[in-house]
Amino acid sequence: MVNLRAWLAPERPGDELIVDPGQRRLVWVELVIVFAITLGLSGLSSLVSLLDALLQPVALNQQSIAINVPQADVGVLDLIKQLLGAIRLVAWGALGLYLLYRAGTRLHQVGLDGGRKGRDAAAGVGLAALIGVPGLVFYLVGHAVGINLAVAPSTLGDTWWRPFALTLLAAGNAWAEEVLVVGYLLTRLRHLGFRENTALFAAAVLRGSYHLYQGFGGFIGNLVMGLVFGRVWQKTGRLWPLVIAHTLLDFVAFVGYSLLRGKVSWLP
Repeated sequence: MVNLRAWLAPERPGDELIVDPGQRRLVWVELVIVFAITLGLSGLSSLVSLLDALLQPVALNQQSIAINVPQADVGVLDLIKQLLGAIRLVAWGALGLYLLYRAGTRLHQVGLDGGRKGRDAAAGVGLAALIGVPGLVFYLVGHAVGINLAVAPSTLGDTWWRPFALTLLAAGNAWAEEVLVVGYLLTRLRHLGFRENTALFAAAVLRGSYHLYQGFGGFIGNLVMGLVFGRVWQKTGRLWPLVIAHTLLDFVAFVGYSLLRGKVSWLP
């Protein structure tokens, strides 16, 4: 039987707490710099995009936004720019891991070692199913009631490399978000002495913020996803299931949308 109290109010693990004032200031500076050049800046940009959408003379659900769009007119150059985008996302996650390593945290401590491949994969598939189906329903309802824009996961042309590029972008998104917003941020907040629930909520709000460009529904849906994913990591210490689940979710969204676009009536 699941111990509900333990999930709602987990004990803080015995990570090394940073008490030196100078070191604590350096951690805060590090957090500001990391998120100023990665997902925190994306959150502010998304907020501006939402404000711009709200100021338009038409309702949110009469507007649309695309996620993966062509980056160049020449096909091979577009492919190269899409690949560079995926590399940037991988580098963002690698930066978080590198800073944790410099602080004394190893891969197994955030759940990125290879010791539980089968169980991590199974957990990832289960998480994807848990989040994916309700998430799609919530998006469709949110669009219908007017709190979401119509989101086009991909507007890339029908090229031979489109599935390949979208798969890499899905994996890159998953890697960057889960490593930075869960593994890196929650670990650093533990070092600063944050309560588990407070850190979880802060990370979930950050996750929701850089999806504000999709509308209020995008924020709420990703806030809930952040609460679920963050709590799973806090309880299990395994990050691979989150990366796998997120990759599957984005793969289905990116590649599935590109295949279904214009062929089904229920998809905005």
